[in-house]
Formats: sequence, structure tokens, C-alpha cells
Amino acid sequence: MDRNSAIRRAERFFDDGSFFELLSARVAINTGSRTDDRKPQMMEYLKKEMMPALENIDFNCRIIENPKEPCAPFLIAGRIEDKTLPTILIYGHGDTVPSMEGRWKEGLSPFKLTKDGDRWYGRGAADNKGQHTINLTALECVIKERKKLGFNVKLLIEMGEESGSPGLHAICERKKDALKADVLIASDGPRIDPETPTIFGGSRAVYNFDLTINLREGGHHSGNWGGLLANPGIILSHAIASMVDAKGKILINALRPETIPLGIKKAIDKLTVQGNEGPAIDPTWGEPGLSSAQKVYGWNTLDVLAFECGDPGEPVNAIPPKAWARCHIRFIADSNPDTFIPAIRKHLDHHDFSMVKIEPVPNNYGLATRMAPDNPWVKFVTSSFETTLGKLDKKVAFLPNLGGTLPNDAFSEVIDMPTIWVPHSYGGCNQHAPNEHFLGKIAKQGLILMTGLFWDIAENNTDLFKKG
Repeated sequence: MDRNSAIRRAERFFDDGSFFELLSARVAINTGSRTDDRKPQMMEYLKKEMMPALENIDFNCRIIENPKEPCAPFLIAGRIEDKTLPTILIYGHGDTVPSMEGRWKEGLSPFKLTKDGDRWYGRGAADNKGQHTINLTALECVIKERKKLGFNVKLLIEMGEESGSPGLHAICERKKDALKADVLIASDGPRIDPETPTIFGGSRAVYNFDLTINLREGGHHSGNWGGLLANPGIILSHAIASMVDAKGKILINALRPETIPLGIKKAIDKLTVQGNEGPAIDPTWGEPGLSSAQKVYGWNTLDVLAFECGDPGEPVNAIPPKAWARCHIRFIADSNPDTFIPAIRKHLDHHDFSMVKIEPVPNNYGLATRMAPDNPWVKFVTSSFETTLGKLDKKVAFLPNLGGTLPNDAFSEVIDMPTIWVPHSYGGCNQHAPNEHFLGKIAKQGLILMTGLFWDIAENNTDLFKKG
């Protein structure tokens, strides 16, 4: 019984197809429905897949109703060996975006995990069924090898993350004692690139809002009224142009960070952002003077997600009566989202766009979070991964925060614990799109790394938990 034997157990589980079979059963359940009553599928995932697997390794499980969204229940589970021992909390989400069935490549189904070379196609394979399956499998490998852990584990699986995590913060507040732990260890999002094991300590947050101009009832013939009636589409486009320039620079000072803190900047400057088999990066887009890594991990962005004026599907020769745009801000930990709407309102009024109405979109995530690179947990996890990688001489990347958004503040702020995220996917995985896929090489390496990490936590004395 040693660390290497636990890792070999994890490798066998992957190599003999057991991991693929386990993930296949989870992908097969459609948890991306947007129907009014999608609760049966959500409950099926928790009761058919998660609970039996957890009870098999001596977890106590219970389903918790969501106080804000009845169709998105929670699973809270725990394996408590000794209340005096340190505790980790593992998080994941079993819901997905809609399947987009019929838009996938020929021969692929979103509900059948399919191998094509190193790519494993299926809805939820990367986001997030595959990622939490890796972590729980690694935990099971350590339990079976050691016969006990030497620390306690709690688990929270939510079924509403893709809808903005409604009810998550409320559950973390109400069930704080049940979820309280010394550290969160979870997985979501992409690595910085497919070849680089990555750790991040928080995430940017997102604030969605709508801009609307409604000038009159109905459209009017452009031959009779063109040049006489104000066009809301033109006005709204100019209003947006006053907020962000033609190269993506934010023009409202109150929406921009004052600076990137020195310690965070040093951590970010070690990173290189690549295309990751995704679209080519536009080097002149965004805040001038910043590196690509600084733009993604250390700055705010203001983007237009949708714009509608008239009837885009069947345009007619008429001056439209109204225009609408959905915008959003990705923001870092130094920004206060409560100031965004007042700042935008003041700016638009100053630029003679008082006719533009601003409304926040429901279910905006909460606060942005990040972690300093000198946090003891960052150092411990990095050291563990480097030990496992050994002679491969791979560097471990640390991001103070992910460029995307996760409900991390539910754990770092509401429950008040350090948070470590280890992504097991990559930027080109097509999450939230047709042809979502997992990379087998990342999945296997992730399983090995997490097995080594859980082993090291079991072997480590409690001083780490006190420092973290």
C-alpha cells in the first residue's frame, strides 16, 4: 500500500475501459432539458448515478430541494471518518446546456459517449460530468488502496449551474454547517492549454444586462418616414459605441479596474495564452498595453451578446419602433457589480442617450474571486502534481482566477474557505456547443494527478489545513 499503487489502480481503471463505461452512463441521461418540468431527469442523475456510486464508498447522501428553482435539486453527501480530522469539500454540477441534437457531426449523438481518436464526444463529457467523475474516481482509488482516508470528505452536486446556479448561495448559507470544510477542491473549465496541468483559485464573474430603446408603436414605411423618424437601431448602436470602442476597449472608467495588483500580475505574467485548437486570437482586441493573459485573467471586458432591431429573419422597408441588445461584463475581484448600472446610467445620460433603458438580467452570478499564488494550498497542490509528473518535467500553471465564470463565491465568501480548482478540459472542447468532447489524454492525466493529490492530503499532517 503506497502512493504509486494507488496511482496504478487509477491507471488500470482508465485503461481497461471502466472509466469510459462509467462516464457513458452519466452522459446518457439528458440533464440539459429546458422544459418546465425537467426535474425527473435531474433526479435520475442524482439517484441513479451519483448516490449508488457514493454509497458504495460509505458516503451518506441526501437530496435537498432548491429554494429558488424546483427543477434543480442538490445532492449533499459526506464521508466522515472522524469529526476531529480535517475536511475537504468537493463540488460539481450534473446539469448541462441543451443537447442541440441534430446539429452534431454525422454519427454522433449527444447522449452516447463516442470515441473518435482521443476525443470522447457527448453532452456533459467536459462540462461537467467528466470532470467531477474524475475527482470522485480518484477519491475511490485512494479509499480502496488505503482502506481509510485519514480525512473527511463532503460533496455538493448541483443541477442548475448552467442556469446561473439559482439557489446555490441560499443552500450554502442554510446548510453552512453541513458543507463547512477546510478547503474546496473542485474541477470545471479549461486548462490554460491541453498540455499544461492547471490550477486556479477563483474566477471572474459575469454581469448581464439589457439595453432597450422603445420609441413608438409599430414600424413605419421608410419611404414616407425615413429621415423624419429616429431609428432606434442606429441610436442604440451609437450608445454602445460610446461605452466600448471599435477594438474592445471599455470607455466607462467606472467599469475598468484601476490596476492589476503586483502579486497577481507576476503570477499572470508567467502564463501564455494560446489558441488551444479554438479560434485565432485577435491581438489588437481589448485593453491596449496588456498581454493576452492579462486581458483574460486580470481585466474586465464589456461585450455585446445579441442585438435585435426590426425583424432580422424577414426584414421589411420600415423604420423599426424599438431596438434591444444583451450585453455583459466579465469582471475581476476588484470590481463591485453593484456600481455597474449606476455608472452606465450616468454615462449614457451624459452622452444624450437618456432614452436607453437599462435592466439587469436575472440570475447574475455574485462576486468575482481569486487567490494569491503564495497561498499554502496553491503550493501544496502544485508540489503534489509535480511529484506525480516526475520525470515528465511538465510545468504546472497557476491562475489567480479563471477567465470564465463559476459560482466560486458561494464557497469562498458564503462558507468562507480557500478554493482550489483543477480543470480537466481544454479551450477547444466545444462546451456549450455541438460536438462537446473530452480529451482522453487529459482525462487520464487528471485522474492520476487527483489520485496523487488525495493520497498526499491523507498523508499530510493537519498543519496544512491550519495554514490554508
